[in-house]
Amino acid sequence: MVLYGRMRRLLLLFAFSLAVAAVWAQDFDTYFENRTMRIDVTHSGNATGKAYYYNRTVAEPYWAGSRTNLIDRFNYGNHRLVLTDRASGEVIYTIGYCSLFNEWQHTEEAERISKSFPESVVFPYPKADAILELFTVNGRTGEPDKVFEHHIDPNSYQIITQKPKGESFDVEINGSVESCVDLVLLSEGYASGQKEQFVQDCRFFVESLFAYEPFKSRRNKFNVRAVWCGDGFDDGVSVPGEHIWKNTPLSSSFYTFDSERYLMIYDFQTVRDYAATVPYDYIYVISNTEKYGGGGIYNFYAISSARHSSTKMIYVHEFGHLLMGLGDEYVGGADEMYDLSVEPWEPNLTTLVNFDSKAWRRMIEADTPIPTPAIIENRNVVGVYEGGGYVSKGVYRPWINCMMNNLHIAAGFCPVCIAAMEEYIDFITSGNVE
Repeated sequence: MVLYGRMRRLLLLFAFSLAVAAVWAQDFDTYFENRTMRIDVTHSGNATGKAYYYNRTVAEPYWAGSRTNLIDRFNYGNHRLVLTDRASGEVIYTIGYCSLFNEWQHTEEAERISKSFPESVVFPYPKADAILELFTVNGRTGEPDKVFEHHIDPNSYQIITQKPKGESFDVEINGSVESCVDLVLLSEGYASGQKEQFVQDCRFFVESLFAYEPFKSRRNKFNVRAVWCGDGFDDGVSVPGEHIWKNTPLSSSFYTFDSERYLMIYDFQTVRDYAATVPYDYIYVISNTEKYGGGGIYNFYAISSARHSSTKMIYVHEFGHLLMGLGDEYVGGADEMYDLSVEPWEPNLTTLVNFDSKAWRRMIEADTPIPTPAIIENRNVVGVYEGGGYVSKGVYRPWINCMMNNLHIAAGFCPVCIAAMEEYIDFITSGNVE
């Protein structure tokens, strides 16, 4: 069957993506234009099921991603995007990502009702007819289940041309979009007359991010641009638990999934509309509030408060989620998030089901016990410490107090997180990493 053949090819692709990426490195100009195609979808379902529904296709003016590493070899994320050239049947682009809907599926509300989330995916603009497939990784088997397919005609008159939706400015530019990680900062909760405050907050974000490794030593591989999302909005953001509702460009709010400090945005399509004003790989929303909170989702977006005393650390912690899919290493609140019979995809978490597959395994000294006791003598020892991913038993982290575990105590990211991010940054900004 065609479906079986395509699935088999996909699984082989994920298994051998490092080797194939080198073969396809020269194909960008063959298959793609130097701009972005965006597919907006509605992601709907409940705790036991999900579905994607097509919304629209948008042509964004810039492509900021790699022009050489088009095949994702890391396989991070709960979802996979696979783009196939329709004429040749060749897979020409893949990437992994996560979504807010996937997190919501683990909530009590998802047990009671069905809900819809506006989402979108982006990829380089194909020159010829293509097939977009979206897969969700099966939590029990670790294999991808196809949940959406869409046939793309890049010349269709129905494709919307995205126009600039905000006022942009450069915060720090260190190179071309092809050779750098391009980050866009969006304003949220700033009222008329507060643009200069947003400019200052963007500068503080840059100072905060590049104070920590691995960003400090790879600063020249980052570009940071910002988009002022306009005047005429309220000062501050919505806090439903305090009956505070604000009119803001991105409609962010605290109490996401009934968690007071979880500040998030449901309408990802509007976020994309503003981000498309500049070339971008990653989207970070700067929220004009003093309240502690934020969130970050791998290859989706991140958001943080700009006025809290812990803002500097929150920025960096959430960027770890956004860039790398680093897992939270603290415990409490969501024991059902991880199946203990499956090895997590996050590079800094393990259930020890397939620990040998982690690069982290090779960083542990031979005389370090596994699991590793969390005692003061081991505070600077890479090991396997129980407790992580919100789970107190059965999930393990590599360091006692990494930035992904306790941002108020940690001096920064642990060696495992740093090494993983270094490899990822180098992969997306240059050639293949051997």
